[in-house]
Amino acid sequence: MKVIIIGSGIGGLAAGLALKRHGHEPVIYERVTEIRPVGAALSVWSNGIKCLNYLGLGAQVKALGGQMDAMSYREGASGEIMTAFSLLPLMERVGQRPYPVARAELQEMLSDEFGRDDIHLGKELTQVSETEGGVRAVFSDGSSAEGDFLIGADGARSTVRDYVRATPTERSYSGYVNWNGLVSADESIAPLDAWTTYVAQGKRASVMPVGGGRFYFFFDVPIKAGLPNDRAAYKRDLRAHFEGWAAPVQTLIDAIDAEKTNRVEIHDVDPFDEWSRGRVVILGDAAHNTSPDLGQGACMAMEDAVVLAQCFAAHDGPPDMIGKRFAQLRAPRCADLVLKARARGAVTHGADPAVTDAWYAELRTETGETIINGIASNIEGGPFA
Repeated sequence: MKVIIIGSGIGGLAAGLALKRHGHEPVIYERVTEIRPVGAALSVWSNGIKCLNYLGLGAQVKALGGQMDAMSYREGASGEIMTAFSLLPLMERVGQRPYPVARAELQEMLSDEFGRDDIHLGKELTQVSETEGGVRAVFSDGSSAEGDFLIGADGARSTVRDYVRATPTERSYSGYVNWNGLVSADESIAPLDAWTTYVAQGKRASVMPVGGGRFYFFFDVPIKAGLPNDRAAYKRDLRAHFEGWAAPVQTLIDAIDAEKTNRVEIHDVDPFDEWSRGRVVILGDAAHNTSPDLGQGACMAMEDAVVLAQCFAAHDGPPDMIGKRFAQLRAPRCADLVLKARARGAVTHGADPAVTDAWYAELRTETGETIINGIASNIEGGPFA
């Protein structure tokens, strides 16, 4: 089949690669004229890495990824270790090491593998319609494309989703703002082989290793939405939000480059089941926009890509059955992870301060087993569990 894919993010590229693997002819259309990934890095857990292995990219992502052997939580003000443990039991249980990676580098790798000649930039989708035996996409520049099937991988504000659901989809503010970026790895901030998170007052300051001797960092602060987004004030604002926190947190704030830092108001979308309409289907954030509190957003998109390609391979009946079967296979799992991420975010970010304080107390007695079990439960429902 000739397949039109709207969106050249992680989900769209992975879907294109998976479809090529099964002998189809995908072409990607992207709204922007220059690809600039949103977010500095991704915590690609083992289920996402297994999808990349399936696409023949295991060695490449290993070369890009950071060596994350351990995990720890530290008290924000004192820097005292609340819990620290190895992630090797997790890797043994699920059979694959995770790799935190710089988002831009992962997207570059996927684009190169897919083939840039089949990625068309500056194509903002304005209309989707089904034709006799096919589907048509119209773009803002007046051009159009026709194919046998269309995949909407166009993100949280998806145009294709509006067509599929025939109604706008509301996003909900998750209650916190996230600053993220990359800095040189520094042992005065955290161990070079561990995911380290400082917590207090419903806030987080966190680093994890990515390739090239760098840390991916993020700061979470529970504040109201709609405040001014002034890049020149990022470091000043972070110093104010994390005043009195431990020296490594202050060192991290000093190290960041505000010009290369992202500030994002975190939202999600209530789960829904309408993922397909005729020859049109949605995946990734278009289908299940989640908060990042489980680190599963990109992993879910890659799982979608693999499962959708398998649905293409398994069905030789009416094309609309592909989308229906895909939604049946994926919507329940993704809904569960979206709601788990929402619940985890409420605990982490102080929606109920008493609940968050109780979590901090639990961390002081945590051996790692409970946290590993939670991460493993997110991983094990994927197509290669």
